[in-house]
Formats: sequence, C-alpha cells, structure tokens
Amino acid sequence: QVQLVESGGGSVQAGGSLRLSCAASGYTSSSYYMAWFRQAPGKEREGVAVIDRHGSTWYTDSVRGRFTISKDWNTLYLRMNSLKPEDTGMYYCAAALWVGSVFQPAEYKLWGQGTQVSVSS
Repeated sequence: QVQLVESGGGSVQAGGSLRLSCAASGYTSSSYYMAWFRQAPGKEREGVAVIDRHGSTWYTDSVRGRFTISKDWNTLYLRMNSLKPEDTGMYYCAAALWVGSVFQPAEYKLWGQGTQVSVSS
C-alpha cells in the first residue's frame, strides 16, 4: 500500500525553525517528483517546494531563501527557517511520477494526511 506520512509540525514563534519529514512507503520515491504544499484556513492549497528525481528544486517566491527541500531514500524533508505568521497552515507531502506544472495540486496523485504548522507573532 502506497503511503505518505508527514511529521514534524508544531507551534513556534516568528523567527523560529521547524523541520518537516515525509516518510514514503509502498513505492520507491526516488523516481518521483516530491513536493510540499500548504493550506491555510479559508485559502487554496499552494505549492511550497518541489524536488525532482535529479535533485532539481523549485520554491514559491514567499519561501525562497528560508525553506530548503531535500530527500534521502524514501524520506522527504522541508527545513523551514525564519518562520513568519503567514507560514501558518496544514503542510502536505505529495508525489507524482510526472508533472507539467510543479505547483499545481491536481498534478499530484499521492498525498499525505498533513501536519500542522502554527507560527505566532
């Protein structure tokens, strides 16, 4: 059974750091595009960071320079530094064999259940 399980969320003050993890099982994630999305209450799900099978990465403008996506074997990570209140939301791990638009949620067929990140000012 293919499964993505996120962990590492929590509550921090602005300026703090968190590292999210996403454990993949049931398939070899090295062949996939792996991504982090987030969704704040009342807002659409948005792409945060993506890494492909070659290690190429993409970041949305609001997190570039503060967040770092990485992976090893079957675990995906998101290191988040200098967190801001606007980074608050549910963070989801997602995977796809191929994507045409890296930040388009509909392109990803595998999703985790999410982990909550809350940043207070």
